[in-house]
Amino acid sequence: MVAVAQPAPRSLTSGWLIVLEQELRDLWLTGRGLVLGFAFSLLMSVIAYLVATNKALNLLEQNEAVNLSLQVAIASGALLSLLASADAVSGERERGTLESLLVTPVSRRGIAVGKLVSALSLWFAAFLISVPYVWFLGRGIGIVPTALATGLVVGTILAIFLASLGIVASVLSSSNRVSLSLSVFLLLALFAPTQLPSSASTGWAAELLLRVNPMTAGEHYVGKIVLSKHGWSEDISWLISPVVAAVVFGVLAIVLGGRFMRLRGSVGG
Repeated sequence: MVAVAQPAPRSLTSGWLIVLEQELRDLWLTGRGLVLGFAFSLLMSVIAYLVATNKALNLLEQNEAVNLSLQVAIASGALLSLLASADAVSGERERGTLESLLVTPVSRRGIAVGKLVSALSLWFAAFLISVPYVWFLGRGIGIVPTALATGLVVGTILAIFLASLGIVASVLSSSNRVSLSLSVFLLLALFAPTQLPSSASTGWAAELLLRVNPMTAGEHYVGKIVLSKHGWSEDISWLISPVVAAVVFGVLAIVLGGRFMRLRGSVGG
């Protein structure tokens, strides 16, 4: 009997593009991404309306209003990427579609990369939606180009970190509920320091906590650029933890996705 040669798995370079195309089609053509984008636009509209018309909020200077809208856009866009990636593997596993994906001639690492980049598309969509709101709130003060550039850079770094975190949780979790719950819990833990009273946010220990937390460090950097009008390099040390987290969890998402992506997760719920 003559053995039939099996098709070799596609390389990571070409394989992830195939997965990305399919994931983007599923996300946007089915309407899920459009619904999330519409909900985000409603949130930004409410914030812009309150800042522009509420008498109490009118006391805010325009750069503070720009900073507020930019912080909300970054946090919400990164959250959307996290939720999409947390559902990427565990969700398909529960829907029974992961098996058909795993038997395709695409490496598991290629699948992880394609799903990761697809989840990031939600952040870029959120950023584009936020552009007119930031312009409206900051028109006439010359801060809009710098604010948008800063928001794009910092938001992309944080979105990569959170989307990668979601992929790791999704790959390892035994159910979609566990993956989503774990991801949201970690996100709340990362944002918890932002709720500390101002009296507890001073001193070297508080600053260290803010610096090592990628989310608070990224928000602090944006605030220094938009509110204090510092130069890009003046507070660049605040971006160390966001960049390190994005790189470390990005590598983990690809490595763990290639090694542990299977029909059953390893973390019970």
